[in-house]
Amino acid sequence: MTIPRTGIGVDVHAYAPEEAPQPLWLGGLLWEGERGLAGHSDGDAVAHAAADALFSAAGLGDLGTHFGTDRPEYAGASGVRLLAEAARIVRAAGFEIGNVAVQLVAQRPVFSPRRDESQRVLSEAAGAPVTVSATTSDHLGFTGRREGVAAVATALVYLLEES
Repeated sequence: MTIPRTGIGVDVHAYAPEEAPQPLWLGGLLWEGERGLAGHSDGDAVAHAAADALFSAAGLGDLGTHFGTDRPEYAGASGVRLLAEAARIVRAAGFEIGNVAVQLVAQRPVFSPRRDESQRVLSEAAGAPVTVSATTSDHLGFTGRREGVAAVATALVYLLEES
């Protein structure tokens, strides 16, 4: 009997300093006119949490293991690229992906108008359904003070052939 495995991924990024602006990439989308996030790659906390959840479910380490700051080839890489590569690594290890669910915690941007677009982009990258929900923290904590964003993801994977 095939037993599914679940994993959790968390990613947090501060907004880039105003004196060193960055574009905002979130959920695989460019958010014009919004202050971007700081990070080794593009800072897309939604895509990064999704990738981390896949690694967690498959028992293959985490985002830093595969795409850490010691890997200069991933400097500035898009979250969509990292998610696609994470899905490839998970499948190469003998797993199939059931789905990924991500919860974004941020005061801005308002995510719901672009939810479907984001889910299409992320699902295409993962080769499996990715859903994204969003909430605020009611102006509490670093997300409430608009210092950054956080994302929490879960993933379901299963071995293609169990021994």
